[in-house]
Amino acid sequence: MATHDPSEHAHHHDFAVMVERGERRTRWVVALTLVTMVAELVTGYVTGSMALTADGWHMATHAGALGLALFAYWFARTRAGSRRFTFGTGKVYALSGYTSGVALGVVALWMGIEAGQRLFDHPVVHFRDALPVAVIGLVVNVVCAVLLGGGHGQVHDDEEAPGHGHGHGHGHGHGHDHGEQLTDHNLRAAYFHVLADALTSVLAIGALLGGEYAGIWWLDPAMGFLGGVLIARWAVGLCRDAAAQLVDAMPSSDVVTQIEKHLETLDDVRVADLHVWELAPGKRGCIVSLVSAQPREVDYYRSQILGVVELAHLTVEVHGCARGHERA
Repeated sequence: MATHDPSEHAHHHDFAVMVERGERRTRWVVALTLVTMVAELVTGYVTGSMALTADGWHMATHAGALGLALFAYWFARTRAGSRRFTFGTGKVYALSGYTSGVALGVVALWMGIEAGQRLFDHPVVHFRDALPVAVIGLVVNVVCAVLLGGGHGQVHDDEEAPGHGHGHGHGHGHGHDHGEQLTDHNLRAAYFHVLADALTSVLAIGALLGGEYAGIWWLDPAMGFLGGVLIARWAVGLCRDAAAQLVDAMPSSDVVTQIEKHLETLDDVRVADLHVWELAPGKRGCIVSLVSAQPREVDYYRSQILGVVELAHLTVEVHGCARGHERA
């Protein structure tokens, strides 16, 4: 007697392979950031430059945040097959990105407080000595930004996997919904940290030039304050976007509308319940419950959904009813 292998219908949520490039690039960025951080902190202390010291401490916190990003990649990759994580470890990246956003906010607050104190204290700054290190810091930050590739962390998976269904259908695959780009918040956080470093380097160079050649001493602390304000704005945006994934916020109302409208063009189908959420960078999950007086096989509805949107995890529930539904 032939037996049916239930493993054919099992879900697989190993999404770690998609972010391998992000992990590799982040390693290089961490190394470059650490070296530059030490140079800026030492030079900032010796020359008395607030802008350069702020940039150095800023890079120190970013080195820690980038280290957190590396840890997130490692953790997600090594535990991708663990059954403890119901939908895989994809949200580890969003959690790391959110934590990095909080760190960015703390850095912004410290820069604002320190800049305000320097405006009142008017410390002596050796502008000429600090300039070369500030320029080197900017170059390093630009290189790091290029390595991270813009920080979008957009992931597209071109591999289709077959799905199966009996009563409740589960499937993996993708359709043709490429208008929305889903984000690796971990890589995006790393990019924002590097971008913030580049900004503070630019502000530091401007302040040092103004102090050395125009005698405008207050530019040094003022630039530190301005940098803090801009970094705070990035931190808020990063935390907001990463938190949306952590709480299973709907990635896009357009996706839900697209699925619902397409299903309700089939026979007398009506959608009773529909949930879409982000599982990992570039990967969405969907659970849909539909009702029909003459229901078809689950695989039919599953293939219809995957034909219009890209999904990594799909569960379809089909319920029969005594009477058909009248079309509006």
